[in-house]
Amino acid sequence: MPPNTTQTADAPTGSIGTEHPPQSDDRFPVPPVEFRDDEDRRVSIHSVGASDFDALAAMYDDFGPESRAQRIPPADERRRHDWLETLLAEGWDVAAYHEGRPVGHATLVPIEESAAELAIFVAPGYQLAGIGSRLLRTLLGYGRAHGVERVWLTVDRTNRVALNLYRSVGFEAVGGGAEREMEIEL
Repeated sequence: MPPNTTQTADAPTGSIGTEHPPQSDDRFPVPPVEFRDDEDRRVSIHSVGASDFDALAAMYDDFGPESRAQRIPPADERRRHDWLETLLAEGWDVAAYHEGRPVGHATLVPIEESAAELAIFVAPGYQLAGIGSRLLRTLLGYGRAHGVERVWLTVDRTNRVALNLYRSVGFEAVGGGAEREMEIEL
């Protein structure tokens, strides 16, 4: 699967991969999306790409140990930058913005022809305000618009907030030990 290749007029940067913006639906919209979170903050979600690296890197620089899941984002700055660079080059990425800076990032990384692995992060101070849910749904719409048919993820069995989020969107458990494997067909 090719990574994102073109840019929408409404997105600050990034790309979509088609000549015309893909169609949206209520369950899994495509970016751009605007809403007010549960704290009444105006939030927008846009597709992002390599040109958004610095802003996303700054967001991840503020993540402490409590904000990391399965050792990502990496704690070491060099490794974290390499990780983010790879995501932005190989996958489909969306970010949530508040007051011009990213407060959440979600990515789909291709794992086979029409399947991708998901990762999602919301900055401390913006968690549990409905941003993760909107970010996840928008990412799934964005991926589906680019030919992704199945999305897979792993999550720690003790991460109840994430498990509930994934279930609410339609992910189902497909296996796992200490980490639960989940997937959704789009």
